[in-house]
Amino acid sequence: MIEATGLTKRFGPTTAVDQVTFTVRPGIVTGFLGPNGAGKSTTMRMVMGLDRPTAGTVTVNGRPYAEHRAPLAEVGALLEARAVHPGRSARQHLLALAATHGIPARRVDEVIELTGLQSVARKRVGGFSLGMGQRLGIATALLGDPRTLILDEPVNGLDPEGVLWVRNLARYLAGEGRTVFLSSHLMSEVALTADHVIVIGKGRILADTPVQELVDGASRRTVRVRTPGAGALAAAVRRAGGTAVEHPADHGPDGADHGADDGRAAGLLEVSGLDAAVIGELALTHGLALHELTPVRSTLEDAYMELTADAVEYRTEGAPR
Repeated sequence: MIEATGLTKRFGPTTAVDQVTFTVRPGIVTGFLGPNGAGKSTTMRMVMGLDRPTAGTVTVNGRPYAEHRAPLAEVGALLEARAVHPGRSARQHLLALAATHGIPARRVDEVIELTGLQSVARKRVGGFSLGMGQRLGIATALLGDPRTLILDEPVNGLDPEGVLWVRNLARYLAGEGRTVFLSSHLMSEVALTADHVIVIGKGRILADTPVQELVDGASRRTVRVRTPGAGALAAAVRRAGGTAVEHPADHGPDGADHGADDGRAAGLLEVSGLDAAVIGELALTHGLALHELTPVRSTLEDAYMELTADAVEYRTEGAPR
């Protein structure tokens, strides 16, 4: 378990983390989200004792990290995968860590096999791809068979098979009752991996909630409707108490209207306030053909973007949405 209370870090006049309080519990995967510059990495570094808090406290399994007598057995962390001597092989790196922490050499072979590093274990780390470097970083985090895992961007550089492997590994470790705390910029992956999320923006906690509750709380619950009678259906929707926003017909790269199959242009509506069944019944009552009737629910990315809209430090103006 990780417990932070009033955790604050200032760098000169800049407050990177501001009075942060949260608990990361065992038995579930907790995602840690936030824009660049939000304070995620600084918070993780304070958990690991690499940065000293300006104020507040943070403990791992009941103690500050520095006070654990066998830290690798308590906490395994992936904060900077490339923090390895490039002239050493993966196996040499892991053996050196094992020797200095009283970990049996057989554990090195176990984590090499677990992370899929067998074929490169005796090669120099300096020649590793980004993905192989990530696997070595995860192997290092797992070396002490720790009760708590802290993984900063663990899928960075991994291919789809590797991403799936990290997802399954995180959920497996949580299922064993361990604490798993991971950050990622891939919202779709966090949605598939995490049970709970903590969102930080400009150094402050913006949300600390189960993933599904965050998604359900987002405002976007609409139905996408495509019909040649867009105007008539929009009027019917409004009379029924819903809201309908009309969009131009959706044309493909060749200029053709691919939503119409009967010679008439199919208009696109975005309807809110009514569910798909009610909209379908309205269309039937008014004799209107439907080419598409798709409920659109918010994703974790939608909820995240809505929550952090005012907390983005570096924004690209004019980018497509």
